[in-house]
Amino acid sequence: MKQLQFLYRTMEIQKGGEVAALATIIRTKGSTPRKTGSKMIVFSNGTIEGTIGGGCGEAEVIRKALEVIQTKRPAKHIVDLTNGLFYEDGGICGGIMDIFIEPL
Repeated sequence: MKQLQFLYRTMEIQKGGEVAALATIIRTKGSTPRKTGSKMIVFSNGTIEGTIGGGCGEAEVIRKALEVIQTKRPAKHIVDLTNGLFYEDGGICGGIMDIFIEPL
């Protein structure tokens, strides 16, 4: 989704009373699947709109976003794609992403 579309979508979520969290890449280092500013909305049932890159890293962020939804407290999460687990899962990037997750 484009930035403006995300803005409108987050406003719709807030007005409609839906429960969700917004995950935004705030910093990258090295090779990452998406760059700074990429966004993903995570709903309380685990479904998403948008992407921050897919794979294990995105799954980590979804789990953390579900925690943010429950606690209603923003959090920063670091996705480290440099370790062997990501390569075993088919990842090819090898960088680090800092993700800011905020409740909507």
